[in-house]
Amino acid sequence: MVKIHVKRGDDSQFLYEATLETPMSDILKDCATIYNGRLKVDRICGEMEELVKHGVSLPPNMQGLTDEQIEELKLKDEWGEKCQPSGGVKFNKDTIGCRNGQAPTPKMAEVLTKTIKEAKDMISKKKVEADVLVTQKTVQDALDILRGAVMIVYPMGLPPHEPIRQEMENTEDLSGKQASLEVIDIEQASLWWAGKELLPNKKLGDFVGKNEKTKIVAKIQKKGHGAPSREPVVSPEEQKNMMAYYYKKQEEMKRLEKEEDDAYMNAEWADQHQLKRQFQGLNNIKWGPR
Repeated sequence: MVKIHVKRGDDSQFLYEATLETPMSDILKDCATIYNGRLKVDRICGEMEELVKHGVSLPPNMQGLTDEQIEELKLKDEWGEKCQPSGGVKFNKDTIGCRNGQAPTPKMAEVLTKTIKEAKDMISKKKVEADVLVTQKTVQDALDILRGAVMIVYPMGLPPHEPIRQEMENTEDLSGKQASLEVIDIEQASLWWAGKELLPNKKLGDFVGKNEKTKIVAKIQKKGHGAPSREPVVSPEEQKNMMAYYYKKQEEMKRLEKEEDDAYMNAEWADQHQLKRQFQGLNNIKWGPR
């Protein structure tokens, strides 16, 4: 199996495996799905962290308003009354005004917090360093445990306007958000390796040769963006070690040059007391046995 280290720009994303005979169209679809799935898990985890702190999201027409404005406009959060966390409520006002402040109790909050960490670990970029693959199943498992934790704390479900629910039902609207720039449409995904685009109408072996044990670094991006920057010849860690080595050598050369400049002081002709010792017959005196 050929191991593909997928990157976006200079950032590692995940490891993927495929045979030489695998069509590039399948690899592109898989990699784009995994990449987008990891982004979805990250977005859900971010929203769940806010859910832990401040409860469910307010209706769009109430978000950002002060209590006085809400009272003046006679607005009411009906979903907030229906969607109460199990075990009671711990009030924690959301200063931004996006959530209703009815946070779960510490016990239920811990259920969500632990699940968030577990899901993040499942799709973490550190999996690349550990040489562990991330597949579509890995992403789906992460989504499933997040969905399960939400159901435990909110058995009645979340409001339809809650971003977590929209993400889990694939009805989220990312337009106008930074997240929309990160997502890559499956039909618009492209992979580049060694300055070449891995075209979908060919097989992986057409690009990497006949060795099934090959490992390559490929960069995923949107079509039409041109070739991404190539991988540096040395890694940042190697560059750091090289700079430290050459700095040490430079300091050593400076010390040797300084010692060489002062070396004449040890020469016999530079001894100011040589003539005096010669008249006194004190030359070539040794304290040790001859």
